[in-house]
Amino acid sequence: MPADYNGTWVMEKNDNFDGYMKALDIDFATRKIAAHLTQTKELEQNGNDFKTKTLSTFRNYFVDFTVGVEFEEHTKGLDDRTVKTLVSWDGDKLVCVQKGEKQNRGWKSWIEGDLMYQELTCEDQVCRQTFRKKK
Repeated sequence: MPADYNGTWVMEKNDNFDGYMKALDIDFATRKIAAHLTQTKELEQNGNDFKTKTLSTFRNYFVDFTVGVEFEEHTKGLDDRTVKTLVSWDGDKLVCVQKGEKQNRGWKSWIEGDLMYQELTCEDQVCRQTFRKKK
């Protein structure tokens, strides 16, 4: 049985977000604004089907996916690229590979207790985020 990601998750840590955004070629002004934001993730999971919302006071990002089914994702509001995205289970971890013009792009997510960890990768940069489940 895969992990249960349902709920609202509030960011507590965001290490190397600037390096990750630089690897995505996000402009200086946007990086400076984004570095000061706290994200909230609202996740709705029904088996392998996910509806995700990443919310902040600056920008919101929504993506729905089914684990194991590749889809075309337009990262509008992030770096405005189109990538082929595939999310898979690796035990209780969600592992995402995004194929496009940037190498080594994707993320991993896993839950330990009331914390959700996410590692975002692009090129040689890794951003490590920690979220706490809202009660």
